Amino acid sequence: MVDTESALIRTTVANAIGLIALNNPPVNALGAVARQGLADAVAALNAASEVQVIAIYGEGKALSAGADIREFGKPLVAPRLSDVLDQIEASLKPVVIVLHGTTLGGGLELALACHARVGLPGAHVGLPEVTLGLLPGAGGTQRLPRLIAFDKAIDMISSGRQVAVEEALDLGLLDTIGEGPPHQAALSAAKAALNGSLMLRRTGDIAIKPDSATIAAAIERLSSKRPLLAAPIKAIQAISHSGEPIVEGIKTERRLFGELMDNPDRQGLIHAFNAERVVRRIPEAAATPREMKTAAVIGGGTMGVGIATALLQAGLRVTLIEMAAERAEMAKVAVAKNFDEAIKRGKSTAEARDKLLLGLAVTTDLRDVATLDLVIEAVFEDIATKTELFSKLDNICKSGAVLGTNTSYLDVNLIAAATSRPQDVIGLHFFSPAHLMRLLEVVVADRTAPEVVATALALSGRMKKVAVRSGVCDGFIGNRILAHYRKMADYMLLDGAAFEQIDHALEDFGFAMGPFAVADLAGLDIGWATRKRKAPTRPAEERYVAIADRICEHGWFGRKSGRGYYLYDDPKIRRPNPDALAIVKAERAAAGVTLRRFTDQDIVARYMTAMISEAARVVAEGVAMRPIDVDAVFLFGYGFPRHLGGPLNYADRIGAAALVERIEAFAKEDRYYWQVPDLLRQLAKTKRGFADLNQR
Repeated sequence: MVDTESALIRTTVANAIGLIALNNPPVNALGAVARQGLADAVAALNAASEVQVIAIYGEGKALSAGADIREFGKPLVAPRLSDVLDQIEASLKPVVIVLHGTTLGGGLELALACHARVGLPGAHVGLPEVTLGLLPGAGGTQRLPRLIAFDKAIDMISSGRQVAVEEALDLGLLDTIGEGPPHQAALSAAKAALNGSLMLRRTGDIAIKPDSATIAAAIERLSSKRPLLAAPIKAIQAISHSGEPIVEGIKTERRLFGELMDNPDRQGLIHAFNAERVVRRIPEAAATPREMKTAAVIGGGTMGVGIATALLQAGLRVTLIEMAAERAEMAKVAVAKNFDEAIKRGKSTAEARDKLLLGLAVTTDLRDVATLDLVIEAVFEDIATKTELFSKLDNICKSGAVLGTNTSYLDVNLIAAATSRPQDVIGLHFFSPAHLMRLLEVVVADRTAPEVVATALALSGRMKKVAVRSGVCDGFIGNRILAHYRKMADYMLLDGAAFEQIDHALEDFGFAMGPFAVADLAGLDIGWATRKRKAPTRPAEERYVAIADRICEHGWFGRKSGRGYYLYDDPKIRRPNPDALAIVKAERAAAGVTLRRFTDQDIVARYMTAMISEAARVVAEGVAMRPIDVDAVFLFGYGFPRHLGGPLNYADRIGAAALVERIEAFAKEDRYYWQVPDLLRQLAKTKRGFADLNQR
């Protein structure tokens, strides 16, 4: 037989072994061309008399990361992956496969259809379809339960979690762990299949009896979760048919998969998936990043410690600077504690921690930043403090050093103007805890150099963060929008809704925490400081709710002080603070408001419409480049329900015309607060949505 190479698939034959290489690196997506090439290769090797065993492996960094994302939302092109996998499982000649890198979705389903599976060290596998509002649609719900314990299969599929190669072996998903590069491991696996040392079996022939009690418990558990998502439940329904002949089970899987294709959650989840990639497309991305090997973090508080941890994890050598030696040592201990917590969560090892900590130095001398590539300040949120610090850094730092400010609200142009090198200054707004939160707002000042922006983008990639480009304004993208819609929560509280009801309504809508619980978690003193800073410029026409100020005046700052809106004496129970309730009552009386009743739907409608309104203004002003940038900020930094895709993706579900009508109705209550954004009115008039603006 002649060796062949078609688009994306390479076939070679030697010593009775037919090798199939998925040759579409880096991730070997299983698009239509790859599926057809794989089907043709399997058929050709089955027809070749000299071939006794077939071995599949992947070039690049993984066997296959699954579906080709470019096919999302488009009509299916034959052959279907499930048909190709049925062909592989039915192969007259044994088919073994090598898994390396991160093998996901259709890539793992491909492996499940083969007759033996060999993992390589460092590999991770998973079926993440539920995170996109779908379920495994090429036999995954039928084959995985036949290979591993039934409850473990339910867990993997309904959560979409990835498992490391060692766990995959323990579960029975893999038959063995091999060694060497994928090509060599495939040859070794094929030889083991020929000499009988590698067990071969057709997954579809394995008979199991699904446990009805386990299925019922899993559905009950998922049904109680908020938000209630369709995909995990339908996935379990598909798994419940895995005791049937596999042909029948796959028919059920396909039917349930088709039902999910029409579910609106799917669109939101795919939008969220795409957002993480689209936000990288910024004008400065083409510039050449500066070298980043060393960094300093100025400020050893919670934020500074988190930033230092993230930089160490990204492979930089870090100098952490505090004013006093005692505080510097405390910061060093706090960094080590972050790594210890990662070990407890199974995300790191003691060896990795010790190695990373070797790259950390602490000091009280600002001059120690003189030779470093990057300096990030994480000091008190005060413009005078920050400009004074940057003036000093201007005289100390080497030429070409990137100077980052972690301000949450302040004018990066003013901070940059305190130096003689404004082109080197950039806003790097981390979210707390900085080593865990994925969002990084990259705030580009008027004179920030393109290569400095590119450096921030490259650094965010090393830190595994989602970097979103923002222009300069008070609060940038996220906190500016937050400041607006948070007022609406306060207005509803003053007008008659309980803060506990508001939190519950928004948590049922899909937020992990409501706004008052979030305020307690973040610290009420932070918002108080911002309100005091803005007080001199507050418009006279604006309603002002002082409830949070009154709470702060008592020193009740939320979780950090044991009480805020809620009491925190029992960590298992969220109880309203009676003293906060008394303050609410007193402020309502002082304002002379006529209390009104809000339904949960009223709360969600006002809250979300306020969020969408300010988000539209942020896009119109160019602070955010595109609506999807706003969506990414809220998905990865503010706990926005992922299945809704972000505030402006959700806005398109409502429709621009309906939103305009809603705002005009609300404006009868407060014409200053409720104003229709020009962009929203324009979209309504032209019958377009925010999605249309993502193409620009």
